[in-house]
Amino acid sequence: MVLKVGRIILLQLSLAMLGTVRAVPQQPAPPASASKPLTGLERYRNSRISIYMNDFGELGRYREANAALAPPAAGENRVVFFGDSITDMWKLADSFPGKPYINRGIGGQTTPQMLVRFREDVIDLQPKVVLILAGTNDIAGNTGPMTLDEIEANYATLAELAAAHHIRLVYASVLPIHNYTAQSAEFFAQRSPAKILELNRWLKQYCAAHGCVYLDYFSAMVDEKGLLKKDLSEDGLHPNAAGYKLMAPLAEGAIAQALAGARRPLR
Repeated sequence: MVLKVGRIILLQLSLAMLGTVRAVPQQPAPPASASKPLTGLERYRNSRISIYMNDFGELGRYREANAALAPPAAGENRVVFFGDSITDMWKLADSFPGKPYINRGIGGQTTPQMLVRFREDVIDLQPKVVLILAGTNDIAGNTGPMTLDEIEANYATLAELAAAHHIRLVYASVLPIHNYTAQSAEFFAQRSPAKILELNRWLKQYCAAHGCVYLDYFSAMVDEKGLLKKDLSEDGLHPNAAGYKLMAPLAEGAIAQALAGARRPLR
């Protein structure tokens, strides 16, 4: 009986205590802040996630064309133009009619991606010369932030692979950029003119020390402000018809120099 009474008293006390506890009003959730708009580079990376995850080097791009390409004929001075969108967009047959020049450019690529596909898209095609134009997308960070030292290391590795397979190498300078048009703003914001200059200085010195040909597009295309001449590009990055018309004889001269000169061993 005493235990029963005790339980009743405890139950009554508990109910009384619960009655004194007021419900704590819930605070309204803070208003959702507007999401920060993505930069052009962030939008670009998002659009490339499938490529980066499934075919980083984009080996599938030229797989069928490479398989269908016959070996070089006797005496053929085959040249592979290897690079990013600036190469990809170049209509080589128009600029170099009748020449055995093969385009293996892929838009947006960086030197890490080019290293992945160098065997399939260059070595296996047995060219006498490879003309490499790269670096601008590395500076922009298309596949992630990269230091100049990392870009230069990739340049050196590409050169060593070419030398190991007796392919003469032409290294083109990184092109200047401009911000003279509305459509050039994003490309310009992603690429430091100072880094372009520094990378080109290193590349010129590397070529001189290692027996490669340095193709100086930059000096021919830069204006008095240190930017790409406005009439050579609408978007500040990619050459237009006038740009490629200027580049073609420079490339032809560099290729002739590479074919004529004996490669010194890399050291």
